[in-house]
Amino acid sequence: MTKAHQALRSAQGLIELNDADGACNRAYYAMFDAARAALLVKLGRTEADFAKTHRGLINAFSEHLVKDGTLSRDLGRSLKRAEEMRLLADYGGDSVEREDVATMVSDAKIFLAAIEKLTA
Repeated sequence: MTKAHQALRSAQGLIELNDADGACNRAYYAMFDAARAALLVKLGRTEADFAKTHRGLINAFSEHLVKDGTLSRDLGRSLKRAEEMRLLADYGGDSVEREDVATMVSDAKIFLAAIEKLTA
């Protein structure tokens, strides 16, 4: 969770610097690292067991934490949307909109708070 919180702080700072793409990347990684922490706590497995790819981690998060009711479907959707936006920000030709990234950072805060409750 330390990495997740650092990535969230970076996302907030990058928004202040008007770097929407950079903020999008860091907000996604905040959520990605938090999802990995939640899976490690819940499943007690090593990263290699479920996180060989981003999609693999997102699918494992959905399977083991959302579908069983541990976490809300909204959190699962937020993680998937964040990945889509991050791919656009990192690899697309156009920048993401600042307003969309501000929403994503807000979603990341909510996501991390939910994972903190789960892993506490």
